[in-house]
Amino acid sequence: MKFTGFVRKVDELGRIVLPMELRRSLNIEIRDSLEICVEGDNIILKKYQPSDVFTGGTDNLIDFHGKKVSISSIEEMAKLAGFKISND
Repeated sequence: MKFTGFVRKVDELGRIVLPMELRRSLNIEIRDSLEICVEGDNIILKKYQPSDVFTGGTDNLIDFHGKKVSISSIEEMAKLAGFKISND
């Protein structure tokens, strides 16, 4: 893990401010979502990237009942269900 030299206090609502330099270097924009992960006693923040619930892929996603699914996964499931898929 790389130490950045930034130290921030947690406010009364549990918030911290990510320094502008860090947000710029990681391409984090206002209103971007971050994933919060825990590894041992470390908290890891990662820029959230929506992905297919089945494959983890990030291309050609659609929203299906609040979940992200790729078109290729839908096509594969349709084939498994016996539907013929035409790419016309």
